[in-house]
Amino acid sequence: MKIADRDVLLVIDVQNDFCTGGALAVPGGEKVVPAINRIAQKFANVVLTQDWHPGDHVSFAQNHAGRQPFQTIELDYGTQVLWPTHCVQGTDGAEFHRALDASRANLVVRKGFRRGIDSYSALFENDHKTPTGLLGYLRERELRTVFVAGLALDFCVRFSAEDARKAGFEVVVIEDACRGIDLDGSMAAAHRSFGEHGISVISFEAFL
Repeated sequence: MKIADRDVLLVIDVQNDFCTGGALAVPGGEKVVPAINRIAQKFANVVLTQDWHPGDHVSFAQNHAGRQPFQTIELDYGTQVLWPTHCVQGTDGAEFHRALDASRANLVVRKGFRRGIDSYSALFENDHKTPTGLLGYLRERELRTVFVAGLALDFCVRFSAEDARKAGFEVVVIEDACRGIDLDGSMAAAHRSFGEHGISVISFEAFL
């Protein structure tokens, strides 16, 4: 596959808390790192996202009396999954996995730092209105095709891909450079959504 100057690799949340031993470990999460490092070498434009929560974040189960992780609550922007406390600002869990080559990044976007709203997508928070600033960056740089990899395929990768597609970009998910959680059928739902939105799904082998 030939990568153009207007293509961008968007690497989602490859952080310690989402890897083995982390507070919200995605099964095999760290296994995406070698593929992402190799793919990133082909791109002039690389963006990393970083979950960056305050300790009293609304999405943390411990901040709701009597609630357990993976239960849901209703907030003014809709249904919110309650998560184990993860990616707290300034902690080791919030740092990028040590093997990820972050030196390739032109931009790091931190998301989820507002206490009262979660942020799965790299472009918008979970109210689908509050921007992270990434959309403006992509447009001002006149980038056209967004390749997405990272964690987790069925949450932050999915919502980032959907929002980029809705914003008018061509979007490609590199499936085997992602790993998923699969909460109540969320992996199957993600793949259905990719098809419905016209999001391409390819494998790492396309870059070899």
